Amino acid sequence: MARLPQLSAPVTLGDQAYAAIREAIVTGSLKRGEKVTERGLAELLTISATPVREALRRLEQDRLVERTGPRSVRIAQFGKEELREFTMIEDALRALAARLAAEKSTAAQRREMCACLDEADALRGELREVAPGTDRERDLVIGIQSLMRRFHSLVDEASGNATLMQMLRTVDAFGAAERHDSLLSEVRGEHRTIVDERYRQHRAIYDAIAAGNGERAEELMRAHSHSSNTSRIASRFPD
Repeated sequence: MARLPQLSAPVTLGDQAYAAIREAIVTGSLKRGEKVTERGLAELLTISATPVREALRRLEQDRLVERTGPRSVRIAQFGKEELREFTMIEDALRALAARLAAEKSTAAQRREMCACLDEADALRGELREVAPGTDRERDLVIGIQSLMRRFHSLVDEASGNATLMQMLRTVDAFGAAERHDSLLSEVRGEHRTIVDERYRQHRAIYDAIAAGNGERAEELMRAHSHSSNTSRIASRFPD
């Protein structure tokens, strides 16, 4: 029998609604504990309630929303111990992704990682020249953070492991908003050294990946992820 080309599944409105609502949760546009309705989300997305209902069922399975009524949900909130459990899983998964990236990444993937870090470095240079507490400082920090998030995505993709990437997308959704708030909080008060420290950590991880040193890449990524997550938990639950 002749071989037939692979067909890709069509992207439905339900898929698009799921992606859009999930991204709003990840970025903090939808706040932890915020109550939303199917109708309200449908109006924001300019679609009918049916695909929104489908999307919310999937997000409920992901534990990103909690059902509060037949047509309403609340954006999930997590306690300190629950968040700690998620971060332990994230540390292990990210470390494994870095090891696999060192072993399996292509030259093109490594160039993209390097370009991402170079762009972040350029923003660091601008950050040194702006006054503390200004809107420009905040914009630059958010820009650097976005590039660091992109770097992690590139490492995940370079691992070549679809199951691992799906698991990382899931755990990342549980803490992206807290990670964002934590870094902004750390930078306030002229603690800009945290930005430089995080950048150096990412650059060292890249160097290990580029050298094909899986063991070193895994070690550095685990330490980086643990440090970042410890700060995130401390920011969310100050003693």
